[in-house]
Amino acid sequence: MRPVTASIAATALLAVLATACSSPGGSDGEGEGGGDAVTVALITSTSGPLASYGEQYLQGFEAGLDHATGGTGEVEGVAIDVVRSDDAGEPSSGVSLARQRIDEGATIIAGTASSGVAVQVAPLAEQNEVLYITGPAATDSVTGINDFTFRSGRQTYQDVVTASEILAAGEGDLDGARVTVLAQDNAFGQANVTAVESVLTGQGLDVASVLVPPSATDLTPSAAQVLGQDPDLVFVAWAGDTAQTMWTTLDQQGVLDAATVVTGLDIRATYPVFGAARDKVTLLAHYVPGATDTPEARAMEEYFAEEGWEPDLFSPDGFTAAQMVVEAVRAGGAEGDTAAMVDALEGWSFSGVKGEQTVREGDHALLQPMFEARFEGEVPSVVRTLDPATVAPAEAAGE
Repeated sequence: MRPVTASIAATALLAVLATACSSPGGSDGEGEGGGDAVTVALITSTSGPLASYGEQYLQGFEAGLDHATGGTGEVEGVAIDVVRSDDAGEPSSGVSLARQRIDEGATIIAGTASSGVAVQVAPLAEQNEVLYITGPAATDSVTGINDFTFRSGRQTYQDVVTASEILAAGEGDLDGARVTVLAQDNAFGQANVTAVESVLTGQGLDVASVLVPPSATDLTPSAAQVLGQDPDLVFVAWAGDTAQTMWTTLDQQGVLDAATVVTGLDIRATYPVFGAARDKVTLLAHYVPGATDTPEARAMEEYFAEEGWEPDLFSPDGFTAAQMVVEAVRAGGAEGDTAAMVDALEGWSFSGVKGEQTVREGDHALLQPMFEARFEGEVPSVVRTLDPATVAPAEAAGE
């Protein structure tokens, strides 16, 4: 069998002062003309290490709100006032901003790009009984954390199951297959090792890891370690400036020829880091620009074209969040009835940018398609779409 490599987005590590501003077409919480309005606080990263994720999310949200409200910015006479804030990926800033926006009257919080922020804001949402919809933050721990927390993106479990499905398609019987996780020895890398062990050992696979100091620049010894484990699948979780060196080394040392290598597709800006290795790598993908032709995907692409933007990995997270906000406001009305909003979202199935999606009632996991992709030239294209049931996370126990 050949090994598989997978890469997953890094969590925020850099603390930066938060800034806030109202969004275009939004306000500070009052409806235009003084009418009924609900304030939605979009708290995400527009500075710091996850700034590009936050920007993609915000663009997607803008397009999604336009589509879901027919360009009016309101639902059934209730205006949706959006207030944007930058948490810079710093948990303390995220919590502080969430408290501030709740005190100012926000009944919905959305947008989190950093998993570290998400796990801190979720309890605050429960304490204050406001609706919370996380964004690109992928940590599994958010699923089922409380009754008030939902998500508009995928979670790590769905990444890992996608990788195992890719391996199964190529190899058939997975029992006893060997998996090596190649990752940096930091919180991000260690979390991915834990996720792979949790998912794949339960499927009968033997999971080992090679953890590399984040400061390492000579990666030849690490590649040798991977080869020494004789894996069938190499799952790579890597982020940062050494990514291109890592891929070049794996190629030169024969890792990419010795095994199936699967890595998570990251944002457009990272496509060049694969270099000559791109043709030997299989991609698990949360989203591939142009992968779908749903009404929502077409609406997003048209809106982006008018704005001069390009759809990217986390654009659907923002679009989906806007759809969820509109559905919640439709149920909760101008009063922001949180119980009604939660009831409306639990079990809700809808068409999104990625395809058919469902908010699982029991733990609020977002069941959604995932993709297998490969590079064709310098851009990736979809090889296979995995249906939501195939990659569904194990159901969280909840409270």
